[in-house]
Amino acid sequence: MKTVLVTGADGQLGKCIKDVAKSTEKIQFIYTNSSELDITNKASVFSFFADEKIDYCINCAAYTAVDKAESEIEKATKINADGVQNLAEICKETETILIHISTDFVFDGTKNTPYLETNKTNPKGVYGSTKLQGEEAIKNVLKKYFIIRTSWLYSEYGSNFMKTMLKLGKDKNKLSVVNDQKGTPTYAVDLAKVILKIIETNSNNFGIYHYSNKGVTTWYEFAQEIFKESKIPIDLKSVTTEEYPTAAERPKYSVLDSSKIKNDLQIEIHFWKKNLKKALQNFSKYEKNQK
Repeated sequence: MKTVLVTGADGQLGKCIKDVAKSTEKIQFIYTNSSELDITNKASVFSFFADEKIDYCINCAAYTAVDKAESEIEKATKINADGVQNLAEICKETETILIHISTDFVFDGTKNTPYLETNKTNPKGVYGSTKLQGEEAIKNVLKKYFIIRTSWLYSEYGSNFMKTMLKLGKDKNKLSVVNDQKGTPTYAVDLAKVILKIIETNSNNFGIYHYSNKGVTTWYEFAQEIFKESKIPIDLKSVTTEEYPTAAERPKYSVLDSSKIKNDLQIEIHFWKKNLKKALQNFSKYEKNQK
């Protein structure tokens, strides 16, 4: 039986992996949060791996506060770069296959066609820069790894755009959302399924992959769809990035080309609107269970 370690398991992707993993009995999962396994503490990481024979490590641990990263450079670097370096080094020593989650923010967003894995990286802010440093650490240390860049991740868990919109929709009757940044919303459950397929099929097509759902949209159109599907009446106003300044610069275009992972794993990739419906249904059930 394979043993799979999931770091950052209390985050939205970690929780989605837990849900998806219930359907497999051939894998033993070890789920850890930052208090149980601090990836920034090298001694703790090496000690943890010494106690367990781990076949795969799925690294969901990350500093993801994009705007706060601009003022918390050291903290973001520690988790997104140094912590990943620690994992890469122990994975090399223990012959563990590392599956690491990265981001569309490694690109500058100046293209107008979907980004391929081979396109030049050029992050605009601290978050993207530290995530790229993590990628480079893995490439420098390991031969057997999967780096999966994803975009606009959301689910019924954690903090994400879908949940923020639903909360604001209850509290406000007017809302302004940016309409000139293009990307693809990705349901975290889908990404979890892709990660499990890599493990279940013993894939040895190592390297960097892009994964998102299908289609291209803007944050404004994403919000529109959330409110429409949820039957929430709201006065939604379209604004430009310049009208809604943030501490960190966002890529104007961050659509990822997922054809490589689709072909290598023989997977079907769903259109983002279809999966948003599923996510909203699951969130409704999740909320009822929490009461």
